[in-house]
Amino acid sequence: MTQGAYAPVNGIDLYYEVHGADRPGPPLIMLHGGVQTFHLSFDAVLPGLAADRQVIGVELQGHGHTVDGERPFSIRQCADDVVALLDHLNLERADFFGYSLGGLVSTEVATGHPERVGRVVLAASHFRPDAYYPEITAPEQDSPRLPTEEQFAAMHRAYTEVAPDPDHFFAFLEKIQPAVHGLQPWTDGQLAQLTMPILMIIGDTDFVRPEHAVEMHRRLPDSQLAILPGTTHMEVAARADLVLPMVRAFLRR
Repeated sequence: MTQGAYAPVNGIDLYYEVHGADRPGPPLIMLHGGVQTFHLSFDAVLPGLAADRQVIGVELQGHGHTVDGERPFSIRQCADDVVALLDHLNLERADFFGYSLGGLVSTEVATGHPERVGRVVLAASHFRPDAYYPEITAPEQDSPRLPTEEQFAAMHRAYTEVAPDPDHFFAFLEKIQPAVHGLQPWTDGQLAQLTMPILMIIGDTDFVRPEHAVEMHRRLPDSQLAILPGTTHMEVAARADLVLPMVRAFLRR
């Protein structure tokens, strides 16, 4: 079953989709990458995950079907929207799968509301601004780690197909970059809230430095780390051959 709907949260109508049958255990909240739609980020792994449990795919402020509006964009605001969605759906607790931007939002939910979070998959995500290679945020932005022209065109096309304002893509891209590139790192006290099981997945050619992922793996008390071979930041969630078996096993553990 697939069902799309809007939830009135914090002054916006937040779009979400429900996939799969209602089964015992918490649903899986899936949060997409920056300036991507839910389906662009997750179509490669969605059927396999929805076969096991109920999946709720969310499109954050300004993404996909969800309007941007006049309010500022921040990781914390997106996390507040997701928690409000849990309340709207009468869900006390959920597992999370966040990719890139969605991983940051998942981390913010987990640090601020650990009682609402079961297991967490963080794909191509990070915890501090220095986790990125320097060239990712450099003004010239010339790196093989960055999206190819074809990948960027796919993001633009997916946006214009469903966005309330299809012409808002480039303005929105500029609007959200400070929220990611200027990320305020979580404090040691906040990271201490991350006691739930966490699976971190990055590519070997990701935006995220492996050293950062290894450091966080050592700090978090119940974490696993996977580094995918031959995989860029844009490809992490699309590697169903590698990602799907490990995520399904982790969520069933």
